[in-house]
Amino acid sequence: MSTQDNRDEDRYKKQGFGNEMGMTGRIALLIVDFVNGFADPEAFGGGNIPEAIERTKTLLATARRLGWKVAHTRIVFAEDGADANIFSLKVPTMLGLTETNPASAIVDELAPEPGEYVVRKTVPSAFAGTPLASWLVTHGVQTVVVAGCVTSGCVRASVLDAMQYGFRPVIVSDCVGDRAIGPHEANLFDMAQKCGDVMDLDALLSRLPNS
Repeated sequence: MSTQDNRDEDRYKKQGFGNEMGMTGRIALLIVDFVNGFADPEAFGGGNIPEAIERTKTLLATARRLGWKVAHTRIVFAEDGADANIFSLKVPTMLGLTETNPASAIVDELAPEPGEYVVRKTVPSAFAGTPLASWLVTHGVQTVVVAGCVTSGCVRASVLDAMQYGFRPVIVSDCVGDRAIGPHEANLFDMAQKCGDVMDLDALLSRLPNS
């Protein structure tokens, strides 16, 4: 960490930011948009996304073994573009992520198992316009562990909404990825200060019973 980074962190701490929320109650795992298109650097991917997918394999296996509820998200637009929105106006290539396009399918390494919830969305947040919040409440979830991509986009939007809905987000820093490392690191820092706890996978596993 550079001298400037230390000064920034000290400034936030002095102003009361960055307190740890901690994990409490039932835990769910939310895996945001680890789909083929975002795993492909020639499409929507790049950066450290492949490494984050690899680390998430261990996280997902742990969640399943411990009996956590698991939700996955995909961006899925209508085949005819009828649900085009402001997000797709900004990034029109997103309209190609349709139900039948393999780019919108979850990567094989993290394929959902029966009983895991697959959220289809057309905006960055996993919560906006979806039943995810009510699904988590129905299952008594209080803490949401978050993996996925991209850190500066759909992950951040989902973490912010999770906090605003009253869940405690835990962002697993090496299980989230972005197509560029600068936005990845900046958004991890900012989320840690304002809306979630950030830790790497090893630190998370060390806090879990029987992990």
